[in-house]
Amino acid sequence: MDLKLSDKLALITGSTKGIGLAIATGLAREGAKLIVNGRTEKSVINAQIKINNAVPDTKVLEGHAGDLSDNETVDDLVKRFPAVDILVNNLGIFEPKPFEEIPDDDWRRFFEVNVLSGVRLSRAYLPGMKQKNWGRIVFISSESGIQIPAEMIHYGMTKTAQLAVSRGIAETCTGTGVTVNAVLPGPTRSDGVDEFVKQLSGGKPFAEFEKEFFKSVRPSSLIKRFATTEEVANLVVYLCSPLSSATNGAALRVDGGVVRACF
Repeated sequence: MDLKLSDKLALITGSTKGIGLAIATGLAREGAKLIVNGRTEKSVINAQIKINNAVPDTKVLEGHAGDLSDNETVDDLVKRFPAVDILVNNLGIFEPKPFEEIPDDDWRRFFEVNVLSGVRLSRAYLPGMKQKNWGRIVFISSESGIQIPAEMIHYGMTKTAQLAVSRGIAETCTGTGVTVNAVLPGPTRSDGVDEFVKQLSGGKPFAEFEKEFFKSVRPSSLIKRFATTEEVANLVVYLCSPLSSATNGAALRVDGGVVRACF
């Protein structure tokens, strides 16, 4: 299927690894021009190499290194790239920590990285999208925004906030060709999750941990495994396409059935 993304300019935040890298690669396969973002020049260059290796005919592959939880870094990015067709707010952090041990600074840090980075970029790029009467904004939320994980409440809070923000922005786009949606991945095997597993598994092999995890921690999962980053990216790439024009203000799950809901 041709998703009609040829020559669309897409900015994917936090796209040097994991779900973000998979989204960038998927968009490249559909002919989109990319702006890859990561914290360091080295990580951005490595991601560009990986995407070029996966999609040799990638048209334009720009890079921007910097911490987008910082307002000045966002301003620098927008000055360099004043308009985009597609914005994927993927940047995010997580860590397991007991609620009683989460200090105020951690709550602020998680909100700055996971929520305000996307708010600032959406605020910067939305006017241009409305002026062109076309654009796509996608927030990568999580099933943890609906089912708050007891082991990382501060993370779940930010994912719930993203759902409110994405729906609210969509309301401001009524009657335009701009859509704003949220995607809720479930447990996904990314680089960050591998590190998460190391912290919680006590040295067990991944396969053994995975089996126990879906038995005791996420027992409602229907697929009983971690999703791949490509499986999540497939939905995101579609939402970035002109073919998804009737999907707006939605919170779409790619969670393996973890959330027990029929809508």
